Amino acid sequence: VFQKWVNREISNFDYLIQLNTMAGRTYNDLAQYPVFPWILRDYTSEELDLNNPAVFRDLSKPIGVVNEKNAKTVKEKYISLFRYENFEDPLGMIDKFHYGTHYSNAAGVMHYLIRVEPFTTLHIQLQSGRFDCADRQFHSIPAAWQALMDNPNDVKELIPEFFYFPEFLENQNGFNLGQLQMSKEVVNDVVLPKWAHSPEDFIYKHRKALESEYVSAHLHEWIDLIFGYKQRGPAAVEALNVFY
Repeated sequence: VFQKWVNREISNFDYLIQLNTMAGRTYNDLAQYPVFPWILRDYTSEELDLNNPAVFRDLSKPIGVVNEKNAKTVKEKYISLFRYENFEDPLGMIDKFHYGTHYSNAAGVMHYLIRVEPFTTLHIQLQSGRFDCADRQFHSIPAAWQALMDNPNDVKELIPEFFYFPEFLENQNGFNLGQLQMSKEVVNDVVLPKWAHSPEDFIYKHRKALESEYVSAHLHEWIDLIFGYKQRGPAAVEALNVFY
């Protein structure tokens, strides 16, 4: 599989799906759901220029420190309580970590897929019989990216649906997802980047970005973090890539 990918006989999308499968990830287990990278950083331009390297996320860094400002915070503390450099669990049970949450978990999958069953019902069950408050829901792609840039404790990567399934971006079932506290905006369909004119257009351009020359040249750096040698040990510590 690796050689086929290197020879460009299979797409980046197909290679990531196969890597996830080999790593034991599956659509049948929300706790081990396939994980895909955020690949863009430009969600505000009117047009998306895939020939400009500046529109892409730095794939060599965990999402929690793609914003340089967060790197110092991540190094120094975990939720203002534990310093990575000097945190020691008195019982010796917990290894030191940079992030107390994870780049992929069941709640994150439900967060992204809240508008589509069976994930809607699962989300409601998780929230004790109701939808979570609107401000915490997935309501906007630009806002989701900005939250990652502002908060080093939010480290969610993407799911494969961002590259092939436009329906998850639409509230086709007409669920009452509430309204945002500050703007009073009703949460309905997911707000798209300016460069996407419809959910289908978003998926088309996002998939094109995944298969772009830039991502093809750098995707291995993200794979090292998630599936490779930077998952644990000294390389993970150096890369600010240690999870609870």
